[in-house]
Amino acid sequence: MRLSQLTLQDYRSYAQAQLALEPGPNVLLGFNGVGKTNIAEAVGYLSSLSSHRVTNDAPLVRHGAEQAIIRAQAHRGTQAAFLEVEINPGRSNRARINRGSPVRATEILGILRTVLFAPEDLELIKGSPQVRRRLLDTLAVQLQPALGRVRQDYEKVLRQRNALLKSIRHEGFTSTHESTLAVWDMQLADTGARLLRARLQVLSALRPHVSAAYHELSQSVRTARVRYLSSLDGTLSEDEEPQTASAAAEDLSPLELADTAQLSEQLHAALQQTRKRERERAITLVGPHRDDVLLSLDTTPVKGYASHGETWSFALALRLAAYRVMIEDDPSDGAQPILILDDVFAELDARRRRRLAELAAGEGSDSAPGQLIITAAVDDDVPQQLLANAYRVESQDQLSTVTPFGASVQEQA
Repeated sequence: MRLSQLTLQDYRSYAQAQLALEPGPNVLLGFNGVGKTNIAEAVGYLSSLSSHRVTNDAPLVRHGAEQAIIRAQAHRGTQAAFLEVEINPGRSNRARINRGSPVRATEILGILRTVLFAPEDLELIKGSPQVRRRLLDTLAVQLQPALGRVRQDYEKVLRQRNALLKSIRHEGFTSTHESTLAVWDMQLADTGARLLRARLQVLSALRPHVSAAYHELSQSVRTARVRYLSSLDGTLSEDEEPQTASAAAEDLSPLELADTAQLSEQLHAALQQTRKRERERAITLVGPHRDDVLLSLDTTPVKGYASHGETWSFALALRLAAYRVMIEDDPSDGAQPILILDDVFAELDARRRRRLAELAAGEGSDSAPGQLIITAAVDDDVPQQLLANAYRVESQDQLSTVTPFGASVQEQA
């Protein structure tokens, strides 16, 4: 899988920008603040409809513009597709496929697959449960695009149910409230079970790859482990905190053995059990929106205990595992996801930098590497074997332009 052309219109710092991309490594070099990460982010947005840097779309639109547009020529083996996404803050985003009529943006999901590494990945370890939930959800949607709508439906039902609980706290509990809450309970249990089942399947697929990738990156004898923590199985409290660190002793959650119907029944029952506390706190206390993933080395949680190097290795292992799960899902020629390394090498020591470069280049793999998009502020941060196709990203009169590696803006003109 690869892009041959990328065009940005009113996206972040770019009024207009066009970049031709080659198979294999593509390196974007330039000082911080000139727009390298904007290009990497735009490619990632095409595959996931989300940014790795912000949680809403407004910052993606250039100041003074009403919308941003990303266009790309995508290739998957011998097949090609022209993709376009309109980003409309405050309104519905739209997409076009092969220059057809506008469709709902979610229709584009699944056509392009990417895995993005960035300095923000440390938040996978150090950050809130929301960051780890998003890791699972993003991968689940790339593997099964229909889950994008399920996720939207769940979030919509959750907002409506929470709004009702707030009304109950202010107005008192009536028979009308009771019947309406029963409807939202059923819908939350249905959509929540489908989302939860997808997460559990993704985590099961990730687990062996996380362990293998961590060992490859760190050469450590410790085992990287992942376990799903749920508000349904007693491993989380109502405040989204693990009950005990010893939860890492067993990787498999009991929920992984349940099917969607069983998960729906469990979630519906849990909603009934927490009803009184929910009315007091005016918030939904159980469901996938409260869950987390426990990351550990052997039986020690990584968060709060691991060294800086161990933390980076674990974060990289999670992304490499996602990449390998996608290849496992579709091993056909030309289907490998685009691998995006956004200013990651500067964060790593020499050994981890070298090892990540080897893994990204496909060394020791049975399949040829797909397309790579790499950003770096310092030329020497990028290992030589990845500099086959390199570009300078420069700023001139506040208009960012992309020029061939080694050329100046004046020479380009």
